[in-house]
Amino acid sequence: MCVVCGCGDPAAAPPEGAKVDPVTGDLDYGAGAARVSVPGLSQARTVKLEADVLGENDRIAQANRRHFEVHGVTALNLVSSPGAGKTTLLVATIEALRRRRPELPLAVIEGDQQTSNDADRIRATGAPAIQVNTGKGCHLDARMVADAFARLPLHDHGHAHAHDHAHDHDHDHDHDHDHDHDHDHDHAHGHLHDHVHAHAHGHGHAHGHAHEHARRHEHGDDHDHTHAPSLLLIENVGNLVCPALWDLGERAKVAILSVTEGDDKPAKYPDMFAAATLMLLNKVDLLPHVDFDVDRCIAHARRINPAIEVLQVSARRGDGMDAWLNWLDAQMAPVASAGTPAEATARAAEVDALQRRVAELEARLRAAGLAP
Repeated sequence: MCVVCGCGDPAAAPPEGAKVDPVTGDLDYGAGAARVSVPGLSQARTVKLEADVLGENDRIAQANRRHFEVHGVTALNLVSSPGAGKTTLLVATIEALRRRRPELPLAVIEGDQQTSNDADRIRATGAPAIQVNTGKGCHLDARMVADAFARLPLHDHGHAHAHDHAHDHDHDHDHDHDHDHDHDHDHAHGHLHDHVHAHAHGHGHAHGHAHEHARRHEHGDDHDHTHAPSLLLIENVGNLVCPALWDLGERAKVAILSVTEGDDKPAKYPDMFAAATLMLLNKVDLLPHVDFDVDRCIAHARRINPAIEVLQVSARRGDGMDAWLNWLDAQMAPVASAGTPAEATARAAEVDALQRRVAELEARLRAAGLAP
């Protein structure tokens, strides 16, 4: 027995914050309300800190999501362990998309602790990329994505499209007024003259046309707000733990699992696969050479997330790439926003506030020990 710390005393108290298996002695530090143990912090304090930090990140993520939506950008968050083949798959995806949809604007944000190796590989394909080095950080966050996106041509493309759309609408508006009012004056003077003329002489058609145009413009009826699609692929830091918690404003998380890693990965890292919309089983060309049970892996993933989609791919050999591109096409299907961009922003802000309130209530339930 160690007389200094008492580590050999069978009566010593169990480790703080850990659940001890009475048979095996295994320790579970994720069994508390916070589902994590931080030395020096109580579970309640840890829950509060997490809610504060993630709450601010979620606010920025919602702003990213609104920005992407308004400009027709489909953002996907690619997550995996180091070495799962994310970058190789991205290179193959970019090359395949260029053949299938050469007009599609796309860009990549690369996350790593150090080096620009992966961004350099993406840029070698001709696709724009921004490298984000996180230092000691183990994941990207919403602020990093916002800063990186602002430096990509894809950001300018969205604004240019919105400007062109507004310009075309203004041009049509001017043309309609010039045609309907049939005056030799400039547009501003002609519009004012016709408005007064209609009231003075009972020509309600001109006034009615102006009123109807204003009403339709206010309610978004003159045109929909569909934007040409574009694609932003975010390669997160290689890590199956922390990135699961951090919303970047993406449309969906895509979990990439290599068959060289073991078929029980979804069971070991459940938060990531619970958060993912799609699981890509990568490097399937190596299946004859590894001990990996595809059916067992999928069963683990669907036990955690029954709705998760699964595709089997090989970036090297091309297996499953058509199905992967079809999935990307479905994600990028144009969706007309209901109403003006300002109305879409207001609705998204309301949803954001409700989500924050739900997160606060869930944190309070966990702190009180009333939720798993």
